[in-house]
Formats: sequence, structure tokens, C-alpha cells
Amino acid sequence: MIPGAGRCPEQVARAFVDACLLDVTALKPGNVGLHGAGHGMSVADFIRSAPAAAREIAAPDATVGERIARAVTATHAAVGMNTNLGIVLLTAPLAHTALMASGRLEAVLAGLSVGDAAHAFQAIRMAAPGGLGTSARHDVAAPARVTLLEAMREAAPRDRIAFQYDSGFADVLGLGRSALDAARSRGLDWRSTATEVFMAFLTRYPDSHVRRKLGASRATALRDAASALATQEAAQRPGRTARLVAWDRELKAGGVNPGTSADLTVATLFAAFLDDGSGWSAGTGCPGTCARDGGGVSAHR
Repeated sequence: MIPGAGRCPEQVARAFVDACLLDVTALKPGNVGLHGAGHGMSVADFIRSAPAAAREIAAPDATVGERIARAVTATHAAVGMNTNLGIVLLTAPLAHTALMASGRLEAVLAGLSVGDAAHAFQAIRMAAPGGLGTSARHDVAAPARVTLLEAMREAAPRDRIAFQYDSGFADVLGLGRSALDAARSRGLDWRSTATEVFMAFLTRYPDSHVRRKLGASRATALRDAASALATQEAAQRPGRTARLVAWDRELKAGGVNPGTSADLTVATLFAAFLDDGSGWSAGTGCPGTCARDGGGVSAHR
């Protein structure tokens, strides 16, 4: 069961924007944020991308694949580059489930079609993520011949975003949510909480984006470095921000972008905001009366 089932489009869109904006304001070493630009992208690019993609992610009458394709197209129109492909791939099934009156994520994933795969392949081609390469089976450059779930299962062993589809979003709703709840229970603000979630993913798994671009050994080394830093921080909490900022500069100077860990962080925040119906800024509370139609939430009246 996905948190927040029965949400209206405005709530889903607000949760998406809040998660994306929190992501770019939080300190996440190696990623673009208020602490520093990088990888040819600026904070402004991410800020403009969020509302553009949100409208399509939360569209009331779209399939999962259509949400993905339309959100990436809207992002490209807004900023002319890929700022959120991984985020869109992760949040589209969560949003689709949340818009249903009695949403079940397992049923949404099981019901993904070849058409969903075709739309997702189209989006991936448009975004052209770094280090994509080719695949012997279900390559995104070829016409889709399997469902989106089957395509994601094929990629799951090498891609943590694809693994979420195969596992029922086990990392997002498990490790990510546990890290978020632990941070909030310690009284951390939302920006610090986002950092904690990011570091939880980075210390647990070799980042898929780094692996695609720089190889498995570099991704593993990054995970080990993050784990060592986290251990040091536990013993020496003062000066934590300065250490993370210094590491951020080091990673960006080396062209290391732990993008998958950041994408998983956004998906975790999105699910949490859907769960309680409020975000970290103005909130995601429903601003009107939701009109239910056919078991789902169709619009406000």
C-alpha cells in the first residue's frame, strides 16, 4: 500500500514540487544545490523543472508511462536539459497509486503495459542520461516489446531505480523512509533530514549513475568513502557541514555525481509528503473538495 492513497492532483503536484525543491536546497555532496552548482547545471534549472514536471506527474487521467513521457517533455521545454529523469521514473508510479482512492502500488506495477514502456523509452531517449550505453535486451533505442515492469526487471541488477519497480519500491519505502523518520524523531529540520536520507542511500549502495559513467569500482569506492565519512561524523558531529561541503567540492572537481542516491532521496520525500498530506514549505494540504470519479480522484470542484 502506498502512503497517501486517495490524494487529489493538487496534493500530488504540491508534494512533488516540495520534494524537488527540498532536494535542491539540501546539502547532498556531489549534487547541485544551494551550496554549489556543478556538472553544467545550476540551481535555477532544477527550480524551473519542478513545477513543469509536477503538472504532468499529477495529471488526473494519465497512465504511468504518459506521466513519465510528459514530465520529461515538459522539463526539456522548461530548461532544455535532463534535470529529473530518475526522479520522474521513480515518482510516476507513486503518484499514479496515490491518485487512486484505494491505491495499491503492487497492482499498479503489475499492471504496467508495453505502452508504458514505449512512453518511458521515449522519455529516456529525450533525456539522454550520461553513461546510458546499450543493452542486449530491451534497449531503449529499440521499440518496446515488453511491459515497463519487465524492462525494469531486466535492468534491476545494474540500476537501483529499475530495482524499485522490481522490488515494490523496497528501498524508498524501507531504508529511505526509516532514515527520514529517524532524522525527524531526532528533531532535525527538513533540509538536514534530506541530507540524512541521501547519506543513507549513498553509504548502503554503489550509486548507479556513478557506476554507469565511471565504472563499478569508482561507485564502490564512493560508497566506502561515504561510509567512512558517516562514521567520522558520528564521532565528531561539530563541523559536519564543513566536511560535507569540502567533500562536495572534491566530488564535483572529479566529475562524480551521485545522482541515483539523490533521486531515491526525492522519491522518499515525495512518499512521505503524500503520507501526511503536508510538505516542508507551504504544505500539500488539499485546497478544495476532491471530486471522486470511478474510484479515483479526478479534480477539484
